Amino acid sequence: MAKKKEEKLTKYERARILGSRALQISMGAPYLVKLTKKQLEDMKYNPLEIAKLELDKGLIPIEVVRPLPKVKQRGE
Repeated sequence: MAKKKEEKLTKYERARILGSRALQISMGAPYLVKLTKKQLEDMKYNPLEIAKLELDKGLIPIEVVRPLPKVKQRGE
């Protein structure tokens, strides 16, 4: 059996995940990535930039569920 190819996020899924995680960070959630004070200052403590970094490293524990279309059987 072939290995399942790593699924790529659509731009809409990426935007939704980044927005959700940035909101969590802005409301005081702990960072999932280790950042130095200098890195935070360079990012200007921007929650969206921190969320992008977390997503790029694969640290955000958010799962995307894509529903599959229902297939009609013949004779139904």
